[in-house]
Amino acid sequence: MPILSRKQLITLALLTLVWGLNWPVMKLGVQHFPPLAFRASSMLMGLPLLAAALVALKTPFKVERRYWGRLLVLGLFNMVLWHTLIIIAIPLLPSGRAAILGYTMPIFSAAIGALFFSDRLPARAWGGVAAAAGGVLLLLWNEMDKLGGKPTGVALMLVAAGSWALGTQLLRRSTIPAPTLTLAFWMTVETAICLCVLTTVLERPQWHAPDAMAWMAILFNAILVIGFAQVAWFFLVRTLPPLASTLSVMMIPVLGVFSGAWWLGEVLHWQDWTAVALMVVAIASVLWPSKASTRA
Repeated sequence: MPILSRKQLITLALLTLVWGLNWPVMKLGVQHFPPLAFRASSMLMGLPLLAAALVALKTPFKVERRYWGRLLVLGLFNMVLWHTLIIIAIPLLPSGRAAILGYTMPIFSAAIGALFFSDRLPARAWGGVAAAAGGVLLLLWNEMDKLGGKPTGVALMLVAAGSWALGTQLLRRSTIPAPTLTLAFWMTVETAICLCVLTTVLERPQWHAPDAMAWMAILFNAILVIGFAQVAWFFLVRTLPPLASTLSVMMIPVLGVFSGAWWLGEVLHWQDWTAVALMVVAIASVLWPSKASTRA
């Protein structure tokens, strides 16, 4: 089990805060603006921030031509499918429960790693996966009837989670000789192009000028989610083992549920509080140093 550096811990804490708060923010955004157009606008406004970071850090934009195909595949599973499917699903589901379904990703990731990438997970890691699964089920407990009537939204979120899990495994094993920020920039370009095409084809009659609430949500996503959190996540993925990077963010759906309750008035139950404890167990299972690591 890895011992996180101070930089990794700070990155993880900020990532959890931004992504957790973003679920009610996205819910408000898609209530005031067409979903695909909302996500495309965030991507387009976030791209200059990523480009400025590349320039400021003197990081090259170039990716060798022979790696373009691999980069497109990484972008498809890590960003294109995830961002497209969740933004379509969010109007169909409560914001907190959409976050929970999205963060079944660590469970998919553990299964994909064990089945297809020969990951050998210690018993403590499988215990963390089980705790995360239990937390997800508890958080969904009081929403089963509502979600049962919205199978499309549930299916979209689960496919998005599976795609993100596969993308995480592929990114971790990527041999593309390029900095993480460079990969993040070009995957964001790929996603922005796809979203622009989709909103033009599917939502053009619904286009209108964003109101104040839509602008707030778009800017939050452009600056904090695309400009910071997406890159922070790729940094963690490339510097931590897959299970550690995935289970370490399990507090995000918990924060999504509680911020939704505070902001959008969703009611909390005992299952929510119990799930918090299980998520903490899941995180500790991969981040708490083992005795061998501590001695080292």
